[in-house]
Amino acid sequence: MKIDVLLIPMSARYAEMREAALAVEDAGFDGLWTWDHLRDPDDGSGPGVPEALTALAALAEVTRRVTLGPLVLNVSNRHPGLLANMAATLQTISGGRFILGIGAGGSRRTQYAAEQHALGLTVEPDPVRAERVAEAIQVIRRLWSGDRSNFSGETYRLERPLGYLRPDPPPPIIVGGFGPRMAGIAGQHADGFNTQAMHPQLGDLVKIARDAQAAAGRDASRFLVTVFAGMGESWLRPDSRGRQMLERVGVARLILLISPPFDTGEIRRHGRLLADARAAAD
Repeated sequence: MKIDVLLIPMSARYAEMREAALAVEDAGFDGLWTWDHLRDPDDGSGPGVPEALTALAALAEVTRRVTLGPLVLNVSNRHPGLLANMAATLQTISGGRFILGIGAGGSRRTQYAAEQHALGLTVEPDPVRAERVAEAIQVIRRLWSGDRSNFSGETYRLERPLGYLRPDPPPPIIVGGFGPRMAGIAGQHADGFNTQAMHPQLGDLVKIARDAQAAAGRDASRFLVTVFAGMGESWLRPDSRGRQMLERVGVARLILLISPPFDTGEIRRHGRLLADARAAAD
């Protein structure tokens, strides 16, 4: 199982993210992620939130080994044509280390809806936002493959697309979500699914996603299951109950969250614990 770190961007400054990213790579973690948000929902007086893909592009330049990705992009924030080009560019900058994580964004019931409303954007009902994710993936894949045919969905259209940047290889696409609707969309259209490590229905959601992957005619064994949790020493030990539960479900990447101000000494200490646990398991 890969063990990654997510840098929570609320009130973070890029210089802090850069320093933390270098520590994450130096400490031996496998991947580096950040969230996609437009503002800090808790404190309007802070320095703001660095934009996810811009920050990841810069971090791709200063790192050499770790996988990078957003967890997860709100498809309402970027047209999938723009997102396809941004992701293809990031795949090139990173030398093939990028994973594209996308999702439906926060619902009307969440605190994150306020960041959309403040900009005059509409937060659609859950089924509409979910279908938008499925359509966005179809648009992105068509542009990445060089497919010149037209596409017409409920939200997006393509009119004889030609000449768009094509990543080689295309980044895996993972869909984030917390319920069966998004798990099914992940399985039918994407390459993976992301949810909470301690989700009470984790096994059921993974089964829904894998079944949908198989029903779509693709190899469900290649489906990438990723989960997130707060940084904790027990998650670094393969023999812990939590890690063993994730292994049974077939989780490929465990993404551990840390908040600013990022303590690089603590990142490196956790890296040493991870290295010791891996050495003991070998």
